[in-house]
Amino acid sequence: MAQFTAYENPNKTTKKTFPYLLDIQSNLLDDLRTTVVIPLCATSLAGKAAITKLCPILEIEGKHFIGLTQQIAGIDRKSLGKEVCNLSQYRSEIIAAMDFIISGI
Repeated sequence: MAQFTAYENPNKTTKKTFPYLLDIQSNLLDDLRTTVVIPLCATSLAGKAAITKLCPILEIEGKHFIGLTQQIAGIDRKSLGKEVCNLSQYRSEIIAAMDFIISGI
């Protein structure tokens, strides 16, 4: 599993709000059963509540989604759906959001 890869959210309860889960865990930890994800939601759902530095805007298949870094979660890798795309081109923005949530900088 590659770091910064977006997966479909197979959870029937949450997939309408969060259609994708962004795997942010380092590839060095691929042997772990769990991984750390940031849920992605459509920009239309987040509205003005999204803090730009905390919630990076990412593009998937021509549509914009917001990474809700404040809702980061550890999940079992088996809970990830189909791989959608790699978003490593947003690496700097994603890491900056993680820095912001941890250090406020």
